[in-house]
Amino acid sequence: MTPFKKAIGKLHLWLGLASGLVVFIVSLTGAIFAFQDDIRDLTEPWRKVTPRAAAPLLPSRLQAAALAAHPGVAAAECWTTYFGPERSATVFFTDKAGAPIMVSLNPYTGQVLHETDLRTHFFSIVQEIHMHLLLPEPVAKWVVGGGISVFVVLLLTGLVLWWPRRRHERKQRFAIKWGARWRRVNYDLHNVLGFYAASIGLVLALTGLFMIFPWMLESSMFVINGGPVDPREKMTAKVDTRQPAPTAAQPLPDVVYRTARRLSPRAEMILLGPTGGGKDPVYCWAYGKTLHYYHRDEYAFHPASGQVLQFLPHARKSAATRFADMNYDLHTGQILGFGGKLVACLASLIAASLPVTGTVIWWGRRHKTKKPKPRAALA
Repeated sequence: MTPFKKAIGKLHLWLGLASGLVVFIVSLTGAIFAFQDDIRDLTEPWRKVTPRAAAPLLPSRLQAAALAAHPGVAAAECWTTYFGPERSATVFFTDKAGAPIMVSLNPYTGQVLHETDLRTHFFSIVQEIHMHLLLPEPVAKWVVGGGISVFVVLLLTGLVLWWPRRRHERKQRFAIKWGARWRRVNYDLHNVLGFYAASIGLVLALTGLFMIFPWMLESSMFVINGGPVDPREKMTAKVDTRQPAPTAAQPLPDVVYRTARRLSPRAEMILLGPTGGGKDPVYCWAYGKTLHYYHRDEYAFHPASGQVLQFLPHARKSAATRFADMNYDLHTGQILGFGGKLVACLASLIAASLPVTGTVIWWGRRHKTKKPKPRAALA
């Protein structure tokens, strides 16, 4: 092995030992979370409804039904989501005890189908572990972000170590020698599976880092765009509270919903943000496909009149902004549907195995049984 590869090997080893536990937990929870929508559709029957020809109820009606059992919670603080004709709608809010509550309703009748306390929901816990390791968010940002940043370096240094110097070595680098001793099988699992999953693992790691460190995403957007993104593509609407504005004739959520339906008629999923206290814009997102977050139109409304302050349709977005919109769907594999999620899940499982197999390699080398030296022949 050349001095360069020896140095890379040392770097790979110690960075791997330092970040292994974080990479293992984040990768394993990511693999579980990849199929959360599919698993929930099978285990939570309230997520589906029978479609009807009639239009769904307006948000104000759904919010009133969801809050009937929670007096004192303001409808202005609710998030309301329409998931399409065959799915229940949801109203999300924080109750008086500080618990995050998600109420699922039949969008055609307003019937409450189920109420979920997200503090005890399995996939909410998995997501919290994946994102924060149950640590305070300011601490988790650096622990998780640092661990995943190291993982990116490990993937790159691992490829350097994997790369065969001689042509006859290449074949064994692409296959696991299952009939060999367990130490060799473990070595092949680390190297061969690591090679096959490296490209997908790099995508998953970088898209995760883009969520943790927005400056990394903004830097990528700058490169893709060949310069700064047009400020008009950023949802930075402002409300001049010094100027009097007429009050909407209908409940503000209904005005927002109807406008989004009119301007984005093909959207399958619509998310309405809180209407707040009348000082900040009200935001709304219209998604082209249910449970996909890439193709979306974005809105900002006046908090009193419901007038559209800003409208950014997907068709008018630059390549850089579309890349940013694509980040979550890339991270979960959702962008390619079931097949993409399967690939993301398998790559995450392999990523979770790498700290384990790598530690076994290191431990085995440290505790290698030394062969006794032969005694000198008697004269």
